[in-house]
Amino acid sequence: MSVLVTGGAGYIGAHMLLALEDAGEPAVALDNLSTGARWLAPKAAPFVEADVGDAEALAKVFADHDITEVIHFAGSILVPESIRHPLDYYRNNTANTITLLRACVDAGVKRFIFSSTAAVYGTPARTPVSETAPIHSITPYGASMAMSERVLQDAAAAHDISYVTLRYFNVAGADPRGRAGEIGKPTHLIKAAAQIALGLRQEKLQIHGGDYPTPDGSAIRDYVHVSDLAQAHLEALERLRGAGGSITLNCGYGRGYSVYEVVDAFRRVTGAEMDYEVGPRRAGDPPQLIADNAAIRTVLDWRPRYDDIDFIVETAIDWERRLAAREGTN
Repeated sequence: MSVLVTGGAGYIGAHMLLALEDAGEPAVALDNLSTGARWLAPKAAPFVEADVGDAEALAKVFADHDITEVIHFAGSILVPESIRHPLDYYRNNTANTITLLRACVDAGVKRFIFSSTAAVYGTPARTPVSETAPIHSITPYGASMAMSERVLQDAAAAHDISYVTLRYFNVAGADPRGRAGEIGKPTHLIKAAAQIALGLRQEKLQIHGGDYPTPDGSAIRDYVHVSDLAQAHLEALERLRGAGGSITLNCGYGRGYSVYEVVDAFRRVTGAEMDYEVGPRRAGDPPQLIADNAAIRTVLDWRPRYDDIDFIVETAIDWERRLAAREGTN
C-alpha cells in the first residue's frame, strides 16, 4: 500500500515526499517534469514520469503500486500566467483533476488530499479570511482551483471518497536540512529576494505596487513554511485514516507580512541592505491575504514549527546557495 503524490518532483510535492519518508510511509511520486526536476524527489520513492491527465498512465500506477491514498499537488500556480493563458489553467488544474478523480474511482481509492489555494477567495471583504468566506476568484488560477474543489466535493459524495482540501496561503522557505526547495524561475518574492541577496541576480528587487490600502502601501501576505505545510498534509492523512470525515481548511499562520517587512527580514538575516524599486500593481493581486487558521489548529491539531519570517528567509537563502553550488557543478 502506498500514497501517490502527484507533482512529486515539484517544490511542495518534494517536501511532502520527504515528510512521508521521515514518517516511514511508503509513497510513489508522479510528475511530468514540465516544471519539476527528477533529482528533487527523494530517491526512496518510486518515480513515474507521466502527466496527471493521462488516464492510461494513472491506471497503471494505481495497479502497479497498490495506491490507497492520493495527495494531489500537480498543477499550474502562477497568477499572472493564468491571466495570459486561462485555457491552460483550466486544463491543467480542473480537467486533469477530473481525470485523476476518475482514476481514483476506478481503482477504489477512498482517501484524497487536495492542494488548493487562498486565491479562491479573490479579494476577501474581511481579514483574516475564514473557510466560510464567499468563493470569489478574481483570476483563472483561483477559479480553476475553486472548480476543482467543487468537482472533488461532488465526486466524493457520489463515490464515497473522504477528502481534505487545504487552501494554502503563501508557501515559502525550504527544507531545514537542505534536502529540497523551490527551483525554476523566481516568480515569488522570497525566492527572488534570496537570489538577489546572494548576488545570483544583479538587479533590484521588484515590488509590485506601493499604493495598496495597507499600513505601508505594499501587499500583505501570510507566509507559511513549506515543511509546516507538508506536516499539515500528514495530519490530514491521519484524519482520513481515522474516518474523520471530509473537510476544507485554510493553511496559514494567521499573521501577515508586507513586502517591506519581508525586505526587513532579509536585512536582519544577511546584515546587508537590499535595493528595490516599486512598480505598478500586478493584475490579480489582492491587497492582503491572511488566514484565519483556527479550524486547522483545532481539527488537525496542527502546530507549526517554523512560524518565523526570519527562519523562512534563512532556509530560502540556504537553499539558493545549495542550488547555485549544484548548478555550478553540472
